[in-house]
Amino acid sequence: MTYPRIAIIGAGPAGLTLARTLHLAGMTSTVFEREAGPLVRPQGGTLDLHEGSGLLALERARLLEPFQRIARYDDQGSRLLDRAGQVLFESADASSGNRPEVDRTALRSMLLDALPAGCVRWCSELVQVADAGQGTWKLVLADGDDGEAGPFDLVVGADGACSRVRPLLSAYQPQYSGLTFIEFGIDDIDARHPALSRLVGRGKLQVCGGGKEIIAQRNGNAHVRGYAIFRVPTDWAHKRFDFASPAAVREGLLAEFADHAEGITALFRASNDHFVARHIHALPVGHRWQHRQGLTLLGDAAHLMSPFGGEGVNAALLDASDLAMRLIEQVDWARAVKDYEQHMFERVLQAAAGSAEAAATELSHDSLALTLGHMRMHEVQVA
Repeated sequence: MTYPRIAIIGAGPAGLTLARTLHLAGMTSTVFEREAGPLVRPQGGTLDLHEGSGLLALERARLLEPFQRIARYDDQGSRLLDRAGQVLFESADASSGNRPEVDRTALRSMLLDALPAGCVRWCSELVQVADAGQGTWKLVLADGDDGEAGPFDLVVGADGACSRVRPLLSAYQPQYSGLTFIEFGIDDIDARHPALSRLVGRGKLQVCGGGKEIIAQRNGNAHVRGYAIFRVPTDWAHKRFDFASPAAVREGLLAEFADHAEGITALFRASNDHFVARHIHALPVGHRWQHRQGLTLLGDAAHLMSPFGGEGVNAALLDASDLAMRLIEQVDWARAVKDYEQHMFERVLQAAAGSAEAAATELSHDSLALTLGHMRMHEVQVA
């Protein structure tokens, strides 16, 4: 077989899983990543991987064993409180689920360790994908890089919500969902804030009511990452909070949630000084494109969803695995890419629709009842 020359844009979980799975079959690829190294910035919070998608992708990549060393099976619990602090739902056993948690940074490190030296090119910011003739493509890189790379037979956009590859295939851009998250964090919660540690529990805490919401998720190393959630215009957060002053943001959050129990707002008082506004965007449900020789997308670049349901990273990992397996198994690699796209378009429909529905109903007048019903239904399904 003649293997294509493959460029993967983005060293996130999906791009690295694609490179790893191809590597196992003797197919080489190069991952281009704009960051200077793997630890330049925090990779975000915790993820839960699902059977049949995220975990299946790791199994195909022969990484289940190292994954077990970083997975947090004890942190799968859920708690739901109203704004008065009344517990409306709590998982019976936080370790009994089949969706283990893992920190994004730990997952990325595991994937990087499983790749050959030189597979990832750091400090390689993509500016443009340019036609190199005869069905091939070259990468134009930012100043300070080597300038150009290629030609490549296949360029895979695994470069997230603001993909530089997507415009060559689709005119669609992610749209603001109406939801803004103010992210905060609590360090060393078990030792420094034992009451809050008990409040959060082993997994995720949700507090609903008053047209606002708080989510706090346990990460590794006794860290909790939290989000204050509002349905507001895109410019509201930066008008409402002075992000240059962490103390001002903290006081602003306390004011916004003044009708919540003090035991809940203590989450803001205990937070460190890292506050970030995150505007939740999504691509249209059913987003697809006309196949174009030598180009494709996966993960958020292809089907960005809101975070509700936790399907985004799982869909992305399965994208990477499915594309890799088709490239490995089919003699006609160009046909394999087209087949991958057609299958992926249909496969992600249900998850994207569910995510969009959840984002649309979030913070509605009956969101507390909807959240409670979802938690009870999920517990029954797991049991």
